[in-house]
Amino acid sequence: MASGFPFPEVNASLNACSTVLLTLGFIFIKMKRVEWHRAMMLGALGVSALFLVSYVIYHLQTGARTPFGGEGLWRTVYFVLLLTHIVLAVVIVPLVLRTFFLAIRGRYATHRIWARWTYPLWYYVSVTGVLVYFFLYQWFPSSVVSS
Repeated sequence: MASGFPFPEVNASLNACSTVLLTLGFIFIKMKRVEWHRAMMLGALGVSALFLVSYVIYHLQTGARTPFGGEGLWRTVYFVLLLTHIVLAVVIVPLVLRTFFLAIRGRYATHRIWARWTYPLWYYVSVTGVLVYFFLYQWFPSSVVSS
C-alpha cells in the first residue's frame, strides 16, 4: 500500500539536516559558542526524532523493503554500509539520550566524555543514512519493488 508521500526522500533529507546540524554543533563548541552549540544539538535531536517517526510510519504503512540493484563490489560495499548503519542506529539512541541528559543536568565534564563517543557514532549514522538512500534510489535502483 503506497501512500504517495515521498518517505525515502524526506528521510534522507532529515538525515542530511541532522548531519549539517551536527557539523555546526561541533564547530560551535570548538569555538566555545556554547549557546549556539546547544541550539544546533537540540536541532539535530529534533530532526533525528522526526526521522525516526517518519521511518517507522513509512515501514508500518508500506512494509516496503527496497531491493538493492547493484552487483559485485558495490553490493558488498552497500551491505557493509547498511549493516553498520543499522547496528549503530540502534546503539546511538541511548547514547544520544544519555549525552543530552548529562548536558541538561549541567554535568559538563561527564557530558564531554560521553560526547566523544556519541558524536562520531551519531554523525556516522546520519551520513550513512543519506548514503543508503543514494545507493538504493539514485545510484543502484532496482527494477523490482517488494513488500
